[in-house]
Amino acid sequence: MASSILSNLSSVFLPSQLSKSSRALFTLHCTPTFKRTGFAAKIRASSTAFVETRPTDPVVVEKDVSSSKNILACPVCYEPVTLIGANVLSVDSARGSSLQCSTCKKTYSGKETHLELTVASGSKAYDDAMPMATEFFRTPFISFLYERGWRQNFVWGGFPGPEKEFEMMKEYLKPVLGGNILDASCGSGLFSRLFAKSGLFSLVTALDYSENMLKQCYEFVKQEENFPKENLILVRADIARLPFVSGSLDAVHAGAAIHCWPSPSAAVAEVSRVLRPGGVFVATTYILDGPFSFIPFLKPISQRFTQASGSNFFLSERELEAVCRACGLVNFTCTRNRQFIMFSATKPS
Repeated sequence: MASSILSNLSSVFLPSQLSKSSRALFTLHCTPTFKRTGFAAKIRASSTAFVETRPTDPVVVEKDVSSSKNILACPVCYEPVTLIGANVLSVDSARGSSLQCSTCKKTYSGKETHLELTVASGSKAYDDAMPMATEFFRTPFISFLYERGWRQNFVWGGFPGPEKEFEMMKEYLKPVLGGNILDASCGSGLFSRLFAKSGLFSLVTALDYSENMLKQCYEFVKQEENFPKENLILVRADIARLPFVSGSLDAVHAGAAIHCWPSPSAAVAEVSRVLRPGGVFVATTYILDGPFSFIPFLKPISQRFTQASGSNFFLSERELEAVCRACGLVNFTCTRNRQFIMFSATKPS
């Protein structure tokens, strides 16, 4: 019985959403309330409110670029790193560049597509063994598939689609527009590219642990004409060991990612560390409430699944709010549509 339930849950919660069973489960809920693109979400604090829409006000952005690129740090000691081999960091300057820690003097090399800033970077005899869910997204096949059918199936869980999600998150990010933003666990860079092309941020950092996801992002950038490459850098790093100076980021985004983090609390604690006072964290994920709450022993099943796979089930909004609060973030707000949730919290000023 438990194994059967677990199989159904994994097909819903993990980003595959490709099975017929997951479609059947999601259609038990109400129809989406998202109306059309070009409209921003009206956000209600700590509630299960659905999305209401209103015309988006014009956004005026004042970019602060004076120190926007002095944010990277050594993942070992969190001290600033010095760029060697290039005048400025960008998508095109990663290859041939290196970064050296000002304190421990460790050097981090740039690859063809990204900067390598994991703790084990440069080690030939050792590499961290990550949980199954993390390693799954490092495979070339899944990385290639992510924007070619995988992400599109999120609609069965209530995700409104990248364009509408982008419009919604702009409402949360209004206080920090013009600053820098980290797209954490960016995958193939779907939102990283939207952030960069929007012109709303002085610098966008696309970060993922998967080399193949970052390669996909790099290829998508190369294929786009007139892409603002100078405003985007690609970084490989561990979400639980973010290579940024403390208090150096204006915003952190994590799209459909937090449920794949081995330890959400450790990762959100890192998000809190790197955000400046007043900085904004905005993320999306799934919540298995509604009809799923009638599944017997769901809590212990979800715990066993997390132990085995490294993925997490969230069973209520309160869990996400509690994680944010435990990590020093306040003003939790959220927007719901069936299993989909977009939530935000801020670093106290």
